[in-house]
Order: sequence, then C-alpha cells, then structure tokens
Amino acid sequence: MLRTNLSTRPFYNERGVHALLGLTALIVVALTVFNLTQIVLLSQRQSELGRRADAAEARARDLRAHAARTRQAVDNKQLGQMSDSAREVNAIISQRLFSWTDLLNRLETTLPDDVRISVLRPRVDRDGSVTVQMTVTARSLEDIDLFMANLEETRAFSGVFPSEDTPMDDGLIQATVEGKYAPTP
Repeated sequence: MLRTNLSTRPFYNERGVHALLGLTALIVVALTVFNLTQIVLLSQRQSELGRRADAAEARARDLRAHAARTRQAVDNKQLGQMSDSAREVNAIISQRLFSWTDLLNRLETTLPDDVRISVLRPRVDRDGSVTVQMTVTARSLEDIDLFMANLEETRAFSGVFPSEDTPMDDGLIQATVEGKYAPTP
C-alpha cells in the first residue's frame, strides 16, 4: 500500500467549513433584514410621534390664545357680581345642610325641667359657622345657668352666654342665650 500523496495539492475536507460559513452568512443576512425592518418601523413611529407632538403644540398655542382672549373679554364688574351670587348660593346650601333634627334632639336632651325655649334662631355666619340664639323662660337664673352648662358639655355648643335676662310679671325669668353650634359628624 502506498502512503504518499502524489497530488500537487493536498486534499482537505472543505464541506464542513463551507457549511459553517454558509450558516453564518445566513444568520448575518437574517439579522440584517430584522435590523432593517426595525429601523423602518421605528422611523415611522418617530415620524408619527413628531406629527402628534406638533399637533399638540399647535393646539396648546390655540388654547392659550383663546384663554387670553377670554380673560380680556371678562368684565371685572360682572365677575364680582357672579362671585357675590356664588357666595349667596353657598350660604343657602349651608343653611340647607343644617340639621334641625340634630339641633332639636340636642336641645331636648340638655333642657332642664324648669326651662322652656320660646324662640330659636340659628344663623349661618360668613365663615360658615352656625350661631344659635334662643330665648328661654325659667323659674330661676340657676336653671338657665344649668341649661347653658349642659349645652357646653355636649361639645356641640361653645361660647354659650346669656346676652340679656328680664324678669316677667308672672315671676319667671326670660333670657336670651347665644352660642356657637358645631355638631360633630
């Protein structure tokens, strides 16, 4: 058997190398196509976002110009009248939210046996606080003092004081009692 190579060029198995190079080339081409499609898609998205941003900026400019025209067109006197009307409506709403039932229940539980309420006037002040003015009739000043102390103990009333007291012909005392009313929810 002959063990020498008589050819001018030695024989190498190049199929494996060619297959590996072909596979590498195919992967490179696939990645290149993927990258090109991504570039095209991202360029389209960027163009779309740029158009939307331009449209939003134009709309913002238009709205700012419209707001400036509206501010110039507003009459300060008319705005003041509208503000006063709004304050009046809020005061009416505050009075509507006032619970007569809660107030009367509190008065009933604190009223001593010898004291009677003849006049009851709640008033909603500008700051939203409620002041209750009552005209009460009692046999003695001590009964009126007890009533005012009972009101203070409920913690719904504060600053309760008698503004005047008048003796009546039948021996009773009539007094006007006033205090802040702020019920806890």
